[in-house]
Amino acid sequence: MDGFIYSIAFTVSVLTGFLATVGMVLHEFPEGVVTYLLLLRSGFDERRAALLAFAAAAASTPVGMLVSWPMVSAIDPPTLGLLLALSAGALVYVGATHLLPRAEQEHRRYSIVALAGGVLVAVVIVLSKA
Repeated sequence: MDGFIYSIAFTVSVLTGFLATVGMVLHEFPEGVVTYLLLLRSGFDERRAALLAFAAAAASTPVGMLVSWPMVSAIDPPTLGLLLALSAGALVYVGATHLLPRAEQEHRRYSIVALAGGVLVAVVIVLSKA
């Protein structure tokens, strides 16, 4: 699903796709580390755990993007805008339901820095369309 979202982002504009990719890397790297650690604790050896974590966290998103690209690139602009809005809404939902409760447990200044960074990225995206 992530690959489909990033395929939509790149179809909208290269800058939007690039910014989404930065977010993807920031999201997928910790996910891969967590997956790796879970696999190690489940009894997998280090090499196999690393390969499976890479496949699950890092390789699946670009593959999803490449598979969905032919379909997404053929979508007309109004429908593409709708899909981009739905994608953004899905990511906001995940952030609000899964990440926000955890962020409330952290020190307040770190949460404010993260919020400011997110607002800055949103402003750059909006200004890139002006």
